[in-house]
Amino acid sequence: MTSRRLSPKVLLIDPVRMLPSLLLPLVGVLVVGGFSGRSYLWAALGLVGTVVFAVIRWLTFTYDFAGDRLEIKRSLISRSVRTIPLERVRGVDVSTPPMHRLLGLAVLKIDTGASGGDGEATLDGVTLEEAERLRPILLRRARAAGAEVQDVIEAAPPPGEAAGADVIVAVPRKWLLYGPLSGAYLLTPFALAGGAIGLAFQWGDEFGLGRNAAWTVGEWLWERPSLLVAAAVLLVVAMPFVGGVMYAVFNWNFKLNRRDGYLVAERGLINRRSVSLESRRVRGYEIVEGLAERWAGVARAWAIVTGLGDSETRGQLLPVVPRPVVLKVTGDAIGPYEAELRPHPPIARNRRLFRAIAPWLVLTAVAAALIWATGSPLWWVLLVLSLLLAALGIPLGIDRYHSLGHGYDGVRLTVRSGSLRRAQAVVERRAVVGWRLRQTWFQRRAGVLTMITGVGAGKGGYSAIDVSESQATAFPAEVTPEWLAPFLKG
Repeated sequence: MTSRRLSPKVLLIDPVRMLPSLLLPLVGVLVVGGFSGRSYLWAALGLVGTVVFAVIRWLTFTYDFAGDRLEIKRSLISRSVRTIPLERVRGVDVSTPPMHRLLGLAVLKIDTGASGGDGEATLDGVTLEEAERLRPILLRRARAAGAEVQDVIEAAPPPGEAAGADVIVAVPRKWLLYGPLSGAYLLTPFALAGGAIGLAFQWGDEFGLGRNAAWTVGEWLWERPSLLVAAAVLLVVAMPFVGGVMYAVFNWNFKLNRRDGYLVAERGLINRRSVSLESRRVRGYEIVEGLAERWAGVARAWAIVTGLGDSETRGQLLPVVPRPVVLKVTGDAIGPYEAELRPHPPIARNRRLFRAIAPWLVLTAVAAALIWATGSPLWWVLLVLSLLLAALGIPLGIDRYHSLGHGYDGVRLTVRSGSLRRAQAVVERRAVVGWRLRQTWFQRRAGVLTMITGVGAGKGGYSAIDVSESQATAFPAEVTPEWLAPFLKG
């Protein structure tokens, strides 16, 4: 396979992406030059230089296959060659940002299993046909089949035809209505408002407003609390609508496919993204439910995969969908957990209740002392609020206790914890690489401890909180008896 370059259409994208970093210098040149003809000439030369730089970078970037490896070469200033053995490829991520989609281009990221940006190689600006052509070449591992890369290229399906694609689930658009139940998206209006305020302070001087003008506006609003309350109410009312829109943009037309030994998740409206997870490296899954999601009977799911960078994003198996669908899809795609969760000792319930109630009772005592000392009615508000929160802590603590659990069905083990965000990890027994027992001073007093299952995938470890000492010794012996056998002989 001869050396290839990115599509020349990417030259229409690179200068546009450089504009934000060039905006301030160009404005500065025009302002210093008094918007004269010479200043416009210098600004134009800056834009031309940007285009020339993009052309040179495109000409000096090539990629090709050499045997069983991919080579990416750059020679802009100094020559560099990056070699990626095909055997190290863990996944391929194909995305199409808006400008790329208009031009029929894609961004192809190759995950080699290392964490961080060093674990990736990126081809930013290949055609959609080339991206679909490269995906099976990178994922089929020609070396394992004893074939040459060129043979795999010739055997790859035509663009647009997915070899052996099997749709596991296609999320209906009506399920996008569950999006606002996810707490992160609900904060979108406040994030947008905070970003707008930040931009006003950062760019105010450039537009002749100055920071003093921003402070003046802030003081004017502070003197009119009714407007501040109205703005806060408006943001709160906008939470489900704006959050729902953002959720739909990121998860539009979500599909989970099984293709050629990989789980392929596709999603996105503006930026369409396709993430491939190698099935044989999947070690389990994690089901996450917020409090509102549990009330609505919905959940989310992530795959637990060895050597996957940015697993919180790439490992997503399902967005917010009905819980029965989550259990069915994870069971079909990875494997079900078929045993009851084992409860934790009653002392764990007492600890949950204490943590949920005690802080508010302390605040109640402080408010009562301030009322006695000052007689101010303001502290009565604090007293009533703290008492209400302490009362709400009772069902919260009980729910947190009932959410605790762990178990083993002979093939997979599971741990679960949390209430406002309840997470249950299901991991194959073969993925367990070790055990860790941790006990704080308060746990020693209560006779409980935290049992951490070491896993060579996902987060690296999953905790069963406040198990009894007998559970902490019996459970590892049940799951990995061969590890303890040498110590029990004789």
